[in-house]
Amino acid sequence: MNIKILMIGKTDNSIMKTIVDDYSKRLSMYINFSFEVINDIKNAKNLTEIQQKEKEGELILAKLKPSDHLILLDENGENFSSIGFSEFIQKKMNSGIKTLVLVIGGPYGFSESVYKKANGKIALSKMTFSHQMIRMIIVEQLYRAFTILNNEPYHHQ
Repeated sequence: MNIKILMIGKTDNSIMKTIVDDYSKRLSMYINFSFEVINDIKNAKNLTEIQQKEKEGELILAKLKPSDHLILLDENGENFSSIGFSEFIQKKMNSGIKTLVLVIGGPYGFSESVYKKANGKIALSKMTFSHQMIRMIIVEQLYRAFTILNNEPYHHQ
């Protein structure tokens, strides 16, 4: 299985980028992993919230292949412990999915068309984080999941 994280907008915080790069490198020892940035919408300040979500949704859907298994990182998604998330990843690997695509949306979330296409939603917390921080959190949790699945000492119980 491949894992790809799609995200709206690039990271402009060099400290977060360094952390994301470090965990991405670690994660790539376990699985084929990639990030793909979808550029911010130009003139977004002139668009309504709905228009911005629709434009971002079109860009997200254009990046997907028919065989991709789409999971949205969404505040209303399923909550997992780290062990539960590792079990979720294991089930996805066992199911024969070719590419698991996790999507970090824009500031207003996702369009209806993206929600309809999604195979599921995951919430990383009940708290709200910046989209840049979510990148750091999800890549660390993916790395943690693979260390749990490989019985390595990174995660402490």
